[in-house]
Amino acid sequence: MKDAALYIHIPFCVKKCDYCDFTSFSYDDKKIDEYISLLLKEIDMYGEKVKKYKFKTLFFGGGTPSLIDEKYIKLIMDKLHEKFNLDLEEVTIESNPKTLNENKLLAYKKMGINRISIGVQSIDDDILKDIGRIHDFNDFLNTYQMIKKSGISNINTDIMFNLPNQSVENVLETLNKMIKLNVPHISFYSLGIEEGTLFHKRYSEGKLDISDEDTEREMYHRGIELLESNDRLQYEISNFSKEDYECKHNLYYWQLKPYLGLGISAHSNMFSKRFGNTKNYIEYKESISNDKFAIDYSEDIDKETEMSEYIILGLRLNKGISKKDFKEKYNIDLEERYKEALVRNEKNNLIKNENDRIYLTKKGFDLSNIVFSEFI
Repeated sequence: MKDAALYIHIPFCVKKCDYCDFTSFSYDDKKIDEYISLLLKEIDMYGEKVKKYKFKTLFFGGGTPSLIDEKYIKLIMDKLHEKFNLDLEEVTIESNPKTLNENKLLAYKKMGINRISIGVQSIDDDILKDIGRIHDFNDFLNTYQMIKKSGISNINTDIMFNLPNQSVENVLETLNKMIKLNVPHISFYSLGIEEGTLFHKRYSEGKLDISDEDTEREMYHRGIELLESNDRLQYEISNFSKEDYECKHNLYYWQLKPYLGLGISAHSNMFSKRFGNTKNYIEYKESISNDKFAIDYSEDIDKETEMSEYIILGLRLNKGISKKDFKEKYNIDLEERYKEALVRNEKNNLIKNENDRIYLTKKGFDLSNIVFSEFI
């Protein structure tokens, strides 16, 4: 039986954030009932197909999964236990401040959820308002203390930098506050301007005041320095944690292990294929209602493509990749197969090739896309 990860997409939000391009809808009781019914049916449909997999991690993402009533999460958990082989080490649910309460948290803990990820982004209330968040810093503090009180100690906070009108000092102030609150895992990532978002419209009109590239890099470098000097070690390009608090679910992605995504717009890497569900709700509903998988694209993964992805995803990790593991997995010597790319990137001080491991340097983390392009 192969170990695998499982992702469940819950697409409902109070309000879509101005920078967000994920598939999400406004809260609607009737639509939630319908969507959960479809999701339960999709789980039924996959039951026989995934018999040879043992699911070790589960991640409820969105949207804002914590927005919906806990009874729906319980229905999903019960159906998964009924149809899938579960041996869960980590169960994460994404949340936003103001969407959790004590009853929800106790219910989550009882059903096996042991990790909560909170979308904080900043502790500056003016910035939060400008990017379309529905919470303020006090809301986050209250929510965080409530989670700690519930007994769930594995907590992540999402922090963004290069937000409109944000200074380096503001970024460091936010990170310092997370450190003082003893948050064990911090995702620290730069704002991306995605097509179809309100931010993209503002940016195109010249109405989005974000930092230049040098300041954006200073935010990142000084953020890393602050986090690592306070025992939040960088184990991936944008992720920092105390020892033993790394996100096990995301490690499945970065180590190119099998994962299954369920729900609208969810992606999967399983059965030697990469595939994804439709982003269109009507299409998702019609497919599942008619006992058809809602997949709108699928591609076979040949050996060359898989090797490239294994290297690129593995190099996102601070520890990089093992040459021995690569040889055992593909029966190919990594140094022979990619000799020119390895020599060139090592000469440019973008990677280190030491003993059994190949990993990015600090400079390589900054220029990771250049390194990755060498292995495509």
